[in-house]
Amino acid sequence: REMAEESIFRNLLEILISASSEIEQACKDSGELVDLDTCLLLIAECFRCLRNACVQCAKNQHVMRNLGLIATSVHLIKLLHGIQIKEELLLTALRCSLQFLGNVAAGNGDSQNSIWKCAFPDLFLTCLTYSDEKIVAYCCMVLFTCLNSDKVRELLDPGNLTVAVRVLKVYEERLDSEWSFLIVTDHLLKCPELVKALYAKLSNQERVTLLELVMTKAIEKNLVTTEEMNVFMRLADFVAGCFQEKCEAVLKFTSTADTEDKEALVTIRLLDVLCEMTSNNGQLEHLQALPGLLETAIDTLRLTHLAGKQAVNIFTARHALTGQEEISHPAVGFKSHLIRLIGNLCHKNKENQDKV
Repeated sequence: REMAEESIFRNLLEILISASSEIEQACKDSGELVDLDTCLLLIAECFRCLRNACVQCAKNQHVMRNLGLIATSVHLIKLLHGIQIKEELLLTALRCSLQFLGNVAAGNGDSQNSIWKCAFPDLFLTCLTYSDEKIVAYCCMVLFTCLNSDKVRELLDPGNLTVAVRVLKVYEERLDSEWSFLIVTDHLLKCPELVKALYAKLSNQERVTLLELVMTKAIEKNLVTTEEMNVFMRLADFVAGCFQEKCEAVLKFTSTADTEDKEALVTIRLLDVLCEMTSNNGQLEHLQALPGLLETAIDTLRLTHLAGKQAVNIFTARHALTGQEEISHPAVGFKSHLIRLIGNLCHKNKENQDKV
């Protein structure tokens, strides 16, 4: 592939431009039955050639970008989406086009910037909502490859935040999607302001999913740089604030009818994350000093204990329950987690110990 002449890529560009014109004309003549099969086959083959030619080849990546192949490809992808048919030929063309964008961007900052300029946010929003799983996965691959700290901050714009929301939905709907997982854990969670804005936009079920991803980062405990420490602390501040605000929602579980209450499930997950965060000695002092967190944990423990004594429910001491208790109930262990959090917050901290 290193020996490929620029003329080859120029020829492929001309074919794609011609194909774009044919599709545009077909869309205008929508009243007539137009056969695009040959055109779609040709598009797919062109993108296969381009995709393969730029694998680990910076020279070809630069040539393709300078010829305008990225802009042409993005334009063509938008046209293909507009055809609104789900035939295999169309899906193959779309998949190959996104694979090309992923490969031309890999390890190449200039190409990443070019794709971002042409494709963000419209193309990502279009492809992230596609019904074809491969197209969604390849779109996530392109997005992950293009993202950096500056581009992540662009997601804070209200019009762009939908991209982040959609990525989380993709992860929630397709738990085997490695790229959506990496976008959240390697990029989005590194911007606490974005996490806060994203959290506000999410349903309670989606918040549970986001908090589970926060948990995976908290468990890693491999923070090295000062910047990583600062990000973690700001994230911890946010999680603690959410817990303090919504902690009493867990009391909805005193009713057997509310075992699926999503707001209460969020509270449980917030506590899980805080337990994990306070198990990290590097950041423990910061968390121990958070205003009101210890008091909230103690008050919540008192309330759940009282709720368990007033009636037989999930917060009732185990020995007082009948054998019909659902071990799988989401609130099982909530009180023990509260005790764990209180213990962590008091670890080698006399001021907090005295409060307890």
